[in-house]
Amino acid sequence: MLSAHQLVILDRDGVINHDSDAYIKSLSEWVPLPGAIEAIAKLSRAGFTVAIATNQSGIARGFYDESTLQAMHDHLQSQVNAKGGQLAHIAYCPHGPDDHCDCRKPLPGLLAEIQEKLELESLEGSWMVGDSLRDLQAGEAVGCRPVLVKTGKGEKTLSRNIGLEKALVYRDLAEFADWLCDQQQIIPQP
Repeated sequence: MLSAHQLVILDRDGVINHDSDAYIKSLSEWVPLPGAIEAIAKLSRAGFTVAIATNQSGIARGFYDESTLQAMHDHLQSQVNAKGGQLAHIAYCPHGPDDHCDCRKPLPGLLAEIQEKLELESLEGSWMVGDSLRDLQAGEAVGCRPVLVKTGKGEKTLSRNIGLEKALVYRDLAEFADWLCDQQQIIPQP
């Protein structure tokens, strides 16, 4: 049975792929960050379960549709699979900031979806990796250990230094994956 300690939840834009203030609207705009696909595969091969929780308000704003988003996620899955890894689940919020949903981060609805999909009693002790404060807040609301990466909006988030008291900070997803896999070898998780 899956342990929450073996679960790593990732934000997408700015953590796995390049982010854009104009939104990632097509498969051609979806470009992985250096080392990110390999990092996901490394975590997966090391016995971690990897899931994604991503706000995708570009759908509500009419910039792209759910089939375009699915094409991006299928491409991501195939790239991870090609490196010997897998993604357990991709949860996304298609709503805009004024839609009053319960899934848009910083609310923890996407993480609750992951918890339900993976049949976990809780997410206490799992990892939430993001580049913005709202990613970390969503994770902390359900007991995840927060990790900030400096890619995407991470440097800007770090410079504000608000709400990061419990966060571990890494250059990018690859550096975090290396650290976590090294820790697992030193101290096996329960």
